[in-house]
Amino acid sequence: MPRFAANLSMLYNEVPFLERFAAAAADGFKAVEYLFPYEYPPQEIAARLQAHGLVQALFNLPPGDWAAGERGMACHPGREAQFAQSVQDALPYAQATGCRHLHAMAGLLPAGVTPQQARATYVSNLRAAARVLAPHGITLLIEPINTRNMPGYFLNFQQQAHDVLADVGEPNLKVQMDFYHCQVMEGDLAKRLERHFAGVGHVQIAGVPDRHEPDTGEVAYGYLFDRLDALGYEGWIGCEYIPAGPTSAGLGWLRDDQSARKA
Repeated sequence: MPRFAANLSMLYNEVPFLERFAAAAADGFKAVEYLFPYEYPPQEIAARLQAHGLVQALFNLPPGDWAAGERGMACHPGREAQFAQSVQDALPYAQATGCRHLHAMAGLLPAGVTPQQARATYVSNLRAAARVLAPHGITLLIEPINTRNMPGYFLNFQQQAHDVLADVGEPNLKVQMDFYHCQVMEGDLAKRLERHFAGVGHVQIAGVPDRHEPDTGEVAYGYLFDRLDALGYEGWIGCEYIPAGPTSAGLGWLRDDQSARKA
């Protein structure tokens, strides 16, 4: 049965970030994810999780200067030390919250850097980071992101990501398969899921094309949830969408799915 994690960077923006944990729990979510926790001390995040009985499913490594438009640095030659430090900066948060999945954003392809140079840096950085995280029982994730929402992002396609996994060669590196990004870039979601399932470490959802609730748009998520069950997926499904209205009012899709599976 699918298990859903509320993405607190996108959901419950009606309230401040630290209040979103309670809001998610009140709506029946058992886990949360978000982009970045670094504005708050690790123990403050951990306390919110504990107070509301929530699992921390995922968060991202520090991405560089987000406000200036950076979207990670893992593929940036010359910034290897900064990327390595981002892993160390994330670790106290993962340890405090019990989080076992960290996402390393690849970054935009830097000016003057060839895709081949960026890929070599990316593979080297990911291998080093995965080896640092392995003794802590943490899986490192990479995510193909569509070029409509994030023009210039280095990693865009499922096969591209799984080829990187093969070259890195570390068992605790997996792909974060966001069905929204995958549908925008290439479609054929069920077959791509089946083809690459062994390398999938986390799943995310949103309606396509507008990134609203998953019961809107062109993707038959009920079918995909059934496929995940049939394949034996045991992880969380991150709800990384932009609510079309108040978050709680738009959760009919979640209540309907859970009711149907209990029937």
